[in-house]
Amino acid sequence: MAVHAYVLVQTDVGKAADVTRLVREIDGVVSAEDVTGPYDVIALLAADSIDEVGRLVVSQVQRIDGITRTVTCPVVNL
Repeated sequence: MAVHAYVLVQTDVGKAADVTRLVREIDGVVSAEDVTGPYDVIALLAADSIDEVGRLVVSQVQRIDGITRTVTCPVVNL
């Protein structure tokens, strides 16, 4: 069973569209959307484990130029 997580992303002013486009190109990203509110982009990731989700966020998502902060929210099945 895949592990899913939402990644809430804050970007530099004017960078949201570029960040969204680049996040969508990453393997493991199911979707990425520009949003309004305290975050600029919300991405849905899928991986085989929570550790893999963490590695994906740290090694690929957070390296994108223009990202200032991320919050990773794993999906739980209650």
